[in-house]
Amino acid sequence: VLSLQSSDPVGLELPIPVADAQAHSARVTASVRKHIEKAGGALPFDRYMDLVLYAPGLGYYAAGARKFGPAGDFVTAPELGPLFGRCLARQLAEVLQRLGTGGVLEVGPGTGALAAVLLEELAALDALPDQYALLEPSPDLKTRQQALLAGRLGDNVVRCNWVDDLPRDWTGVVLANEVVDALPVTRFRVHSGRPLHARVRHGEAGFEWSWEDPDDGGAETSIIDRHQLSEGYTSERSPRAGAWVAEVAKRLRRGLLLIIDYGYAAPEYYHSDRAAGTLRCHYRHRVHSDPFWYPGLQDITAHVDFSALAEAGCAAGFELAGFSSQEAFLLSLGLTDVAAVTDDLRSRIDVSREIQQLAMASGMGERFKALALVKDMEGPLLGFQLRDRSGQL
Repeated sequence: VLSLQSSDPVGLELPIPVADAQAHSARVTASVRKHIEKAGGALPFDRYMDLVLYAPGLGYYAAGARKFGPAGDFVTAPELGPLFGRCLARQLAEVLQRLGTGGVLEVGPGTGALAAVLLEELAALDALPDQYALLEPSPDLKTRQQALLAGRLGDNVVRCNWVDDLPRDWTGVVLANEVVDALPVTRFRVHSGRPLHARVRHGEAGFEWSWEDPDDGGAETSIIDRHQLSEGYTSERSPRAGAWVAEVAKRLRRGLLLIIDYGYAAPEYYHSDRAAGTLRCHYRHRVHSDPFWYPGLQDITAHVDFSALAEAGCAAGFELAGFSSQEAFLLSLGLTDVAAVTDDLRSRIDVSREIQQLAMASGMGERFKALALVKDMEGPLLGFQLRDRSGQL
């Protein structure tokens, strides 16, 4: 996620939603309150996050408001222009050619912009996949993707098919660009050397935090001890992300799982500089830290612990094949060469701006990472030839 108006997450003045949006948020709030009442007065934070993001017809990703691009709440790399997709296509082509057969499964395809560029570039590289599957839970986004791809791809649109779940016995690539950060997370706080779990209650002023002893805090206790977290340190953990990687491992017969997202290896994730955690909310290109502000109208994310993903993947049968910053990953895939031959209709200024946002440390270049996990596939990967930071995991 790239915010066009990045800001300190605390004390930010946010634009007030229009009346229809406020009414929708009120419906989301009422639904969550019912779940809280059924649960006895409090919900685990990951359950709250699940409801406000994904509840059918109500959640942020399930409702029809625009999410991506300048008119939405955030911009992802594919919306900046074609360079990200054209570079990424080189990595996919290498894997597909090495396997000799296979498809591409994109999880959470957003607007469909990345799929369009990837298929256009893979056609130019003579490396089209057997099929391009799009796993999209949102009916609204699925409709937008179908319209975009039908208009962009011509005959190659027949390679696209939409799926409702991870296919079994998949051979090829599973691609997750800015997916893991939106999976619901648990929150914990250090109290007397032990973890307290975040729960959500409804008070007089709306939703509020409640910190309680966990039923099982073994994983958080291990994190506290391993990283020597101080009193009051607050952070997140994503059991669902690890479970998702393990499920991909079960269903991928041969090939690559490529995860691109913002986050850190564990030593950086649990650094003292991040004592308030990494939970962030995105609304109209403002970034703030209040997940209870107009529920259902804003995205809620947490940075990715790539060490935890790699550990879960290797435990499930994957092999670690690479970890690097997005900057190093794209440069390894020939970003400068791709930019040099980009569409003549695009000005040099536009291309330069796109490169800066994708690859510079002040943009996505260092905040975003690429993690490659492979199964039954030998050989190094092109995207990690300049710098592989797997040892940091």
